[in-house]
Amino acid sequence: MDFELKQIESLPALAQQLFVAAGECKIWCFNGPMGAGKTTLIAELCKQLGVQEAVSSPTYGLVNEYRGGAQQAIFHFDFYRIQSLAEAYDMGAEDYFFSGDWCFIEWPDLVKDLLPAQVFTINISILEGSTRLIRTHL
Repeated sequence: MDFELKQIESLPALAQQLFVAAGECKIWCFNGPMGAGKTTLIAELCKQLGVQEAVSSPTYGLVNEYRGGAQQAIFHFDFYRIQSLAEAYDMGAEDYFFSGDWCFIEWPDLVKDLLPAQVFTINISILEGSTRLIRTHL
């Protein structure tokens, strides 16, 4: 499914459409160049899941944990800086991915061998100005 985001004010509606498109899948993989809006989109998704705190990229810590409505766990990963798959193993990434909790993963190609068979993939492309093309698939 393709979505075009022309203005940041449309982000809440886009997030709602993405939840519908993902169905029951809770492992979401975000691809796109630096500055494409991966973390911004994840922040909106977390907000809609009831997260009250500020959402930021876990660039150096690899994973941030948030609590949504009903205290559900939401994990936000950023694997941009890992040097090897062993680092992901060492942090217990597989345990997170198979926990049944929400997992939003930036730079997932670096850990693709650890991911479950079914993930919801979001590819973000930068178009003219601030317009983004969001292409999804299960």
